[in-house]
Amino acid sequence: MSSRQGPQLSEKASAHIRGLIMSGELRPGTSVRPEVVGEELGISTTPAREALQALRVEGFLDLVPGRGFQVSPLTGQDIRDIFRVQALIGGELAARAAEKASDHGTDELEALHHELIAAAARKDHALLEEKNHAFHREINLMADSRKIIWVLGITTRYVPREFYASIPGWPQATMEDHAELLLCIKSLDPDASRTAMQEHIIHAGELLATHFDARVAAAQDGNPTTTAGV
Repeated sequence: MSSRQGPQLSEKASAHIRGLIMSGELRPGTSVRPEVVGEELGISTTPAREALQALRVEGFLDLVPGRGFQVSPLTGQDIRDIFRVQALIGGELAARAAEKASDHGTDELEALHHELIAAAARKDHALLEEKNHAFHREINLMADSRKIIWVLGITTRYVPREFYASIPGWPQATMEDHAELLLCIKSLDPDASRTAMQEHIIHAGELLATHFDARVAAAQDGNPTTTAGV
């Protein structure tokens, strides 16, 4: 394994476990072992352990003496708070995108939006999330505000992209929210674009938080839940 592959593998593992935690598949108090993570993802124990150490620094895992890594406490309200912060940053980027929008940029946004709708109709969740990410990335590029985009990147790492599209209500909400956001940006209306983006992100956070709360409640009631094998 090259020195370059190590960080890439650990980042891949971090993103995977972070997504499992945020989606509620790995619940607070659950043990997470590097050797099992490595086997699950087909990587060695070293990058898996590095990933878990990084998640401990981020606050997703606790290192308990004699027991190893465990999922830290997390609530639906924590998720709502994270998305509210993200909404403030994303709203500013959307406003700047509307101020600087060009015909080329809005045409690209519209094309991505139609591709997203087509993916949703086919229930292709992987492509749907890919187009969703591309849609938001295009807005950020239009905003042309590198430092704000950097700060947004810190908050968006908490979004479980690998699992998000399967959350009930998310595909429909994404299509509807994006349609409103696209209209605001095409109208070159910064204030409306800011509001539309903030409402969109808060809406997405609420769907994820509700999903998370439901999984936790089901586990507490003793109902079976999907496990990730880690």
